[in-house]
Amino acid sequence: MEEFREWGHRLVDWVADYLQNAGERPVLHSVRPNDIVNALPARGPEQGEPMERIWADFEKIVLPGVTHWNHPNFLAYFANTSAPPAILAEFVAAALNANGILWKTSPAVTELEVVTLRWLLDWLGLPAEWFGMILDTASTSTLHALAAARVHVAPETRDAGAPPNLVVYCSDQAHSSVEKGAMALGFGRRQVRLIASDEAFRMRADALQETIRRDRAAGLLPCCVVATVGTTSTTSVDPVRAIAEVAEREGLWLHVDAAYAGSAAVAPELRWLLDGCERADSLVFNPHKWLMVPVDCSVLYSRHPETLQRAFSLVPPILNTTDGGLNMMDYGVPLGRRFRSLKLWFVLRYYGREGLAQVIREQVAMTAELRDRIAADSRFEICAPCNLSVVCFRLRGTNEANSRLLEAVNRGGRFFLSQTVLGGRVVLRIAVGNMWTKRETLDAVWGEIERLARTAFPE
Repeated sequence: MEEFREWGHRLVDWVADYLQNAGERPVLHSVRPNDIVNALPARGPEQGEPMERIWADFEKIVLPGVTHWNHPNFLAYFANTSAPPAILAEFVAAALNANGILWKTSPAVTELEVVTLRWLLDWLGLPAEWFGMILDTASTSTLHALAAARVHVAPETRDAGAPPNLVVYCSDQAHSSVEKGAMALGFGRRQVRLIASDEAFRMRADALQETIRRDRAAGLLPCCVVATVGTTSTTSVDPVRAIAEVAEREGLWLHVDAAYAGSAAVAPELRWLLDGCERADSLVFNPHKWLMVPVDCSVLYSRHPETLQRAFSLVPPILNTTDGGLNMMDYGVPLGRRFRSLKLWFVLRYYGREGLAQVIREQVAMTAELRDRIAADSRFEICAPCNLSVVCFRLRGTNEANSRLLEAVNRGGRFFLSQTVLGGRVVLRIAVGNMWTKRETLDAVWGEIERLARTAFPE
């Protein structure tokens, strides 16, 4: 244990230095495919090796292959932050190594999850009676929601499999996890309808209604509609209330994907994002995106826990219990369950609702300032509404010119941006979400973009 104590102190110091000085590193990795594979032995060691040698290889071989998501200049995708309290919680969770298969296998794993998820329902302004559970990612949460929808509409699915005529609906801007979930559950991509979006990239409720009408006329069985609060490309917010009216009228399960934007509702002035979501049958949001909790921590809520239980509960004799506790294994695919709620609990207590809200509102404000600076430059155009912390913009010119501009920014190593395609046009994205990103970060990235635009594309 003395070696563990020594290395524990060393690594805490390393982590603290890393977090404090992350901005001094290149944000992007510096390796080519298979560099790490080829640099490490093809076979594992027959005898144990000292920590000095292991750590030396980590720093020399592994660390250069890391893209630093905790870097203030990581602006490519919906950022996530490993906040210091959560890192400490992960350390403790690994030491405890608790497994929340059943309530009795570790009551704290289950009950702390119940408590933290109730706090979040209150902070987000969602119905207090909803059932919640923590899964790894929003893709897994959406898959669970689709499975519940399938059993809700076709109860025979549990034993007989999915009928071939079930249909799922989502926007043409929805995350690919909806189609992936449909593939995994046997709906098939052909049974997923991508509903047209409006000029602000929001699902059109009238188009949804018409598509359902046509499908019913063709003998198909509409099952589920997925609305998005904060789409991946543009952070657009679907009209959930109007979609809920269609879903209720047609008897569809309504799932809301608020993986990115749901967290913003901890700020009261941003609660409008979840307007209508109280009518959803299920909703997912990721504290590991905008609440500074490390991956992986995705929350799935539902007002129909009995439907999730009907979809997933299968209890072998070895797991029969009579203690009356809540057994999370009955509500989803995973049997083994990490102590994920511990890091969430640490973050919620350390920052409080107001502390988290202040981080989010500050990032929304600085993103709006950046949007205005870009819009004031005649060489560029804003390509989507910017209500949250993502700016979609492009150089006025060809798709090739915009792709080259993005490549030049990322190749420089100081910043990492991403792109999407809207209406056939390549669009650049700056996504703000890391707690270490400040106004001077955005000043610097915009200065770099302007410099490259002047150099490569002079007026």
